[in-house]
Amino acid sequence: MDVSEFVSYRDRLVNACSQAIVGKKQEIALITVCYLCGGHILLEDVPGTGKTMLLRAFARACGGSFKRIQFTPDVMPSDVTGIHFYNMKTGDFEFRPGSVFADLVLADEINRATPRTQSSLLEAMAERQVSVDGETRKLGDTFMVAATQNPIESYGTFPLPEAQMDRFMMRLKLGYMQRGEEIGVALRQDTEDIIQKIRPVVSADETLRLRGKIEGIEISAPVMGYLMDIIERTRNDARFHIGASPRGTIALTKAARVYAAFQNRGYVTPDDVKTLAPAVLAHRLHYRAAVHSGPVDSAKAEAVFREVLNDILVPTEA
Repeated sequence: MDVSEFVSYRDRLVNACSQAIVGKKQEIALITVCYLCGGHILLEDVPGTGKTMLLRAFARACGGSFKRIQFTPDVMPSDVTGIHFYNMKTGDFEFRPGSVFADLVLADEINRATPRTQSSLLEAMAERQVSVDGETRKLGDTFMVAATQNPIESYGTFPLPEAQMDRFMMRLKLGYMQRGEEIGVALRQDTEDIIQKIRPVVSADETLRLRGKIEGIEISAPVMGYLMDIIERTRNDARFHIGASPRGTIALTKAARVYAAFQNRGYVTPDDVKTLAPAVLAHRLHYRAAVHSGPVDSAKAEAVFREVLNDILVPTEA
């Protein structure tokens, strides 16, 4: 299978976003994997690492419509999904679309919203539709939720429930820049101007066309067996109270295929699966020590998952 189109697609988005975000090409590539798979992304990191800036740059590079929701405790579900209001001029009720009606929705600081408001995104993320007052309205084919949250802040926040975490295809951390990169960013022109200059480099039609080719990327029986070994270990290991869901299995399989194509290969290797597994699966797991003592720090939970991952035998070529 010719995967050159996938490589070109990745390179254009990575290069466009790199105009605004320095030194995060791997993270941008993983967001691109998620977008091409039709998944949703959660960026979780400390303030000031460029989460919102990266997602804004990515939205501009993808083209299409973009809306941002700055979540706070007073944001209502109707602000997200929309509401019917009475128009006194027409004497009839009309629908006012909420912020979720866009191709890419930036849910900024999503854990500051109340559980009721958080749950208003569930149907949109799972089924690309919104039900308001008994009416179902479809969202776009390239609809994506890109959310951010601060993992160290607890005051005024509401942790995302497992059901919502499971709907994010990946959870990523940006981390700090290298010393030289940070100096360059501090001395350059205003980043806001750079973001405004980013132009769309891919189209919705191209995205949908490449999505139709994902299943053509081969994943052999041994590699699929390795992937299932990882999934089943999370369900059987005593360190986890809840293992990876079937949704996680599907997400990892699809992401591995796209990631392989981005590496200019028409087939998936065990390394592709192992590279993506922490981003795709770690946030779906429930650490057993947290059953009675509240949520465990995400970094600690991911470290435990990596220990489990390294214990699993990787298939080798005969």
